[in-house]
Amino acid sequence: MASIPFPRHDAKIVRDLAKRVMALACSDVYETRRQRWRDANERRAGNRAPVWCRPAGVWREILPEDVLSCTDPTCRRVEYILRQHLYKDWIGDDHIVAPWWPVDTVYRCANPPVWGLPTHQSIGTTEDGGFRYYHPVETLDDYDKIRVPSFILDQETTARNAGQMAELLADAMPVRVVGATPLAPVLGTYFEQLRGMMPLMMDLALNPDLVHRAMAKLTEGVFAALRTAEDAGVLTANHHEPMFCSDPLNEPPESGPAHLRNLWVAANSQEFDEVSPAMHEEFLLSYQKVLFQQFGAVQYGCCENLSNKVDIVLRIPNLRIFVSSFWTDLDKVLAGCGTDYTIMWRQSSAQVTINSDLTEYRKHLEAGLKKLRGHHYQIVLRELQTLNGNAERLRDWARLSIRLAEKYA
Repeated sequence: MASIPFPRHDAKIVRDLAKRVMALACSDVYETRRQRWRDANERRAGNRAPVWCRPAGVWREILPEDVLSCTDPTCRRVEYILRQHLYKDWIGDDHIVAPWWPVDTVYRCANPPVWGLPTHQSIGTTEDGGFRYYHPVETLDDYDKIRVPSFILDQETTARNAGQMAELLADAMPVRVVGATPLAPVLGTYFEQLRGMMPLMMDLALNPDLVHRAMAKLTEGVFAALRTAEDAGVLTANHHEPMFCSDPLNEPPESGPAHLRNLWVAANSQEFDEVSPAMHEEFLLSYQKVLFQQFGAVQYGCCENLSNKVDIVLRIPNLRIFVSSFWTDLDKVLAGCGTDYTIMWRQSSAQVTINSDLTEYRKHLEAGLKKLRGHHYQIVLRELQTLNGNAERLRDWARLSIRLAEKYA
């Protein structure tokens, strides 16, 4: 079936934006930023630590729907992403973008729903991004309904999507199919989606055998998904992105597909934040390790407090980046990691955006940077939900953070 041409007006807008993003991606400035990320994540001495923010929920304030000019839904989606890159360039942090448009490899679950039970069924949302999901494992008997999924590569849809993007972008930006895996080692997230936080916590204490059975199925499902992607020959190296931009991992082939050993993987333990180190290791980390050892490098952690779990995290195979949240004791992380790992030092979005100025943040940042001297680290601000009416705040944050990172390099 012949494709439907995109509106000429929309195509011009998208191509003009794509050319601007391509110019940034190929610039010396962005290459300098890539080198800064590579130095940090390869644990080399660089000129300073990379500084980066992920606006997340703030995008609805920065780029509301009415600023988009395209009318076609696909064109509007592409326009939105390109404008995000341009806005990040205006912020002035160490944002990087690859000189191509990525098209994700598409997989289909052969036996939906993925875990045998429906997840992500909304039962309430808010305008500010809050949400509630229905958790299908309502009783102990429902644990038996959790099923190991299998996936099929959808080559036809993948090729169609890539062709559509190539037609839209024309010579403004090349298109590249990006092969990832259909599932990731975020076992706690999958478990919470099935059971819910309160029942999950109760089952860890009262029904540990059921939790182990569930975790075994989740691990088996993720492992099968990893093998499906690798055996299909569609994996592509992912060391080009912010946070884990690095040198190539384990000598990926010059042509042809990558392997899991050539890829970064990110996972965390947010759902197990309040669980003891022993239970964390028994019910989550021992299963995640089986999956982590397939990859070339691992980034672990997110918003959880890992202060009392540094030792067990450092036993992760192929660990490269330790994520130290705002709530994690930086002194304990520094004592454990030394210079053997890269520390992703996460900042408090509330401290940056809610206060009337950056005075409190500056004190926090400067105190931490004095301790981080001589270590390998990144300065990362994520999970933002509002700018509190201050449109310049992220730009101010980037300038201050870069200036202090240079001072204490």
